[in-house]
Amino acid sequence: MNIKTQLEKELGANSGLCFNDIDIYPIGIKAIMINEVVPSNPTQDFYGQANADYMKTTIPLFPKAGLDFFLIQDILQRGIYITNAVKTPKTEYSIEKSVIEKSLPLSE
Repeated sequence: MNIKTQLEKELGANSGLCFNDIDIYPIGIKAIMINEVVPSNPTQDFYGQANADYMKTTIPLFPKAGLDFFLIQDILQRGIYITNAVKTPKTEYSIEKSVIEKSLPLSE
């Protein structure tokens, strides 16, 4: 299933929320890693461009844990889905409670 397509079908394409445009197979997901918030530039997200900022800090965690993952596809193929809790980019240092509450049901 495509995350973006599925959630936009449920919430509408103009919800103001940012979703990963990737295909996953829910039955194959064994673990979910949750980051704080989507970046303001989608190419910098986990499933964005190859050298995305979010991956620069994430990829080194896996070899330190003894796992030879070097690409987001490696991580996803092993059943680990990485997502952001808040689906709206930050505009200030903190995130308003209403913004968190809007994204919370999507994590569930």
